[in-house]
Amino acid sequence: MSDSPDIFAAGGVEAPVVPTPSAAQPYRVLARKYRPASFAELIGQDAMVQTLGNAIKRDRLAHAFLMTGVRGVGKTTTARLIAKALNCIGEDGQGGPTIDPCGKCEPCRAIAEGSFIDVIEMDAASHTGVDDVREIIEAVRYSSVSARYKIYIIDEVHMLSKNAFNALLKTLEEPPAHVKFIFATTEVNKVPITVLSRCQRFDLKRIKAEQLAAHFLSIVEKEGVQAEQEALDLIAQAAEGSVRDGLSILDQAIAHADMDGGEGHSSVKAVQIREMLGLSDRSAIRRLFGQLLEGESESLLDAIDEQYRVGVEPLSLMNGLLSLSHQVTLFKVGRANDPTLSDEAKNQLRGWAKQLSYPVLHRLWQLLLKGYEEVQQAHLPREACDMALLRVLCAAEMPDPGKLKKMLGDNMAPDAASERASVPKAANAEPAFAELPQIENSTEIQGEAAA
Repeated sequence: MSDSPDIFAAGGVEAPVVPTPSAAQPYRVLARKYRPASFAELIGQDAMVQTLGNAIKRDRLAHAFLMTGVRGVGKTTTARLIAKALNCIGEDGQGGPTIDPCGKCEPCRAIAEGSFIDVIEMDAASHTGVDDVREIIEAVRYSSVSARYKIYIIDEVHMLSKNAFNALLKTLEEPPAHVKFIFATTEVNKVPITVLSRCQRFDLKRIKAEQLAAHFLSIVEKEGVQAEQEALDLIAQAAEGSVRDGLSILDQAIAHADMDGGEGHSSVKAVQIREMLGLSDRSAIRRLFGQLLEGESESLLDAIDEQYRVGVEPLSLMNGLLSLSHQVTLFKVGRANDPTLSDEAKNQLRGWAKQLSYPVLHRLWQLLLKGYEEVQQAHLPREACDMALLRVLCAAEMPDPGKLKKMLGDNMAPDAASERASVPKAANAEPAFAELPQIENSTEIQGEAAA
């Protein structure tokens, strides 16, 4: 018997309210939700897009492509976009290969969903043997079912065994006209040269920090999330050129953010990003760097202790000082390249660049680099950080080889003078690095750094 509304109406009873199924879709992480659906949305790879576009227009398509680059720059995404570009038939069903696939025809939609029968994706990490490659060799003899090209996308291709690579060589060199191979790898040096010579290779670049920050800004606007520009800059720096890494951090930052953005929206703040990632405050690093230059041992130790209390790892602290030393050197040579710096920070770095000579900057870099290695390997990183930075102060007060030579020539006692100079200055002492004499001989610099 059917439970239709008419039955309830005939008995004078109101029909129960049937709940409508929820239309809400399960949450998708940002890295998947905002994966580029066209070459126009692919950021930072303009040279590759231009090459592929020209090849399609001129009908000069290679039979095998190799995508290489660090994690998260779009290798697998690019492989799928190439598959769409080659198999797109347009909304009217009459189109040909194009660098701007419509995204609406059946091949485009099916490839985007990962259900297109003529685009076969294989993970070489779990299919490493010659038997797996033999299946491909047997299948390429048959034409595609419904598409223009049958496309094999092999991810992490460097994981294939030597025998598997050898078995693939003949087919890769002379595949049937309806077959295209697209390989992706993060370790191109492990791919045999015999395979590389049969592929058209594209090296996908790391994405610049400013491009990543602009990309993240557009995403948070689409997500209805408020975010400080400094927070997005920090995420872009932490991503190290990887879009996927940056989106994963941004996803975590949105979840970590306070719900004080108005109407229940999140608000991503820079201070929360530093806490979440264990990063040091860039302004705090600049203050610490200034105390190093001034030779203020007590305030230096207090600053290190403060950074440690707020959760900054000693290794991150040393890394920040190294990065700042590098930036000052770039300002010295007129090659400042960090667009995320504020005007105040730029003025401060410019002042240090005028104050410090090249020999002093090189000596400072070597001392900080040595300290970084020691903190990285130490069982007590906190204590190793203290000792490394105090050594920088001691080295700043030691006479350089040219001054030692002059002291010896004047019958002075260099050992006593060195011992006197090796004591770190108190908080009210004169600047240390500012008084270092110029060293003209690069051999002397290297010898002093080694000492």
